[in-house]
Amino acid sequence: MLADTSLLTMLTTTPLFAVGLTLAAYLIGSALFQSLKRPSWLPAILIAALLLAGTLALIGLPYATYQQGATWLTVLLGPATVALGMPLYQQLPRIVELWRPLAICLPIAATLAAFYAMAIAWLLGSSDTILASIAAKSVTAPIAIGITEQLGGMVPLLMGALLITGVVTIPCVSLAARMLRIDDERLIGFALGLNGHAIGTVRAFEISPKAGAFASLGMSLTGIFTALLLPLAWRLMGMGG
Repeated sequence: MLADTSLLTMLTTTPLFAVGLTLAAYLIGSALFQSLKRPSWLPAILIAALLLAGTLALIGLPYATYQQGATWLTVLLGPATVALGMPLYQQLPRIVELWRPLAICLPIAATLAAFYAMAIAWLLGSSDTILASIAAKSVTAPIAIGITEQLGGMVPLLMGALLITGVVTIPCVSLAARMLRIDDERLIGFALGLNGHAIGTVRAFEISPKAGAFASLGMSLTGIFTALLLPLAWRLMGMGG
């Protein structure tokens, strides 16, 4: 038993353990996702997150230790987000055609995305720290982490909110599109990216490159809009001290 504990301690001293654990969980999650015939309500990232959480609990590895080792993967989120500029460039003519309706709906939708979660949490008696942690739940992780730290929230709680938001967005957008009889891939993709950040964008690329490009646009613009205005609104409301 002592030898097993020493081995685990030795392994966790290097970031390679956390990185390898994360990649293994994702690969297994992706394989299970494919074997289940790609259900929209159970994306690969959710399966991977559950596998990873279960593994950490099983081996008794503290989350703080895992997070320290997995920092290298977090750093890669920024370049991955920037790389989404390529499909935006490829779909630029189609984006220009819809710039007016997109410019009108983006501020409204991005504001509501932050407001309704905070309103529900506030009605349930949540503290300012929890409100700050979930305010940026619809923003892509690299931007959301910076916003949350600025507001005084907890990044681990934010990451959980990001995962839940992205997973729930996919079936909700699909259901809304069917109910409203919307089959325009541009609108569906934009809604997925605006509300579901990277997880919704991945789903949009599974629909088509066009939907993926508009999801990238929605995700990027939501991140910029929220990063500029949410901290200002937070201070105006006198929250966070």
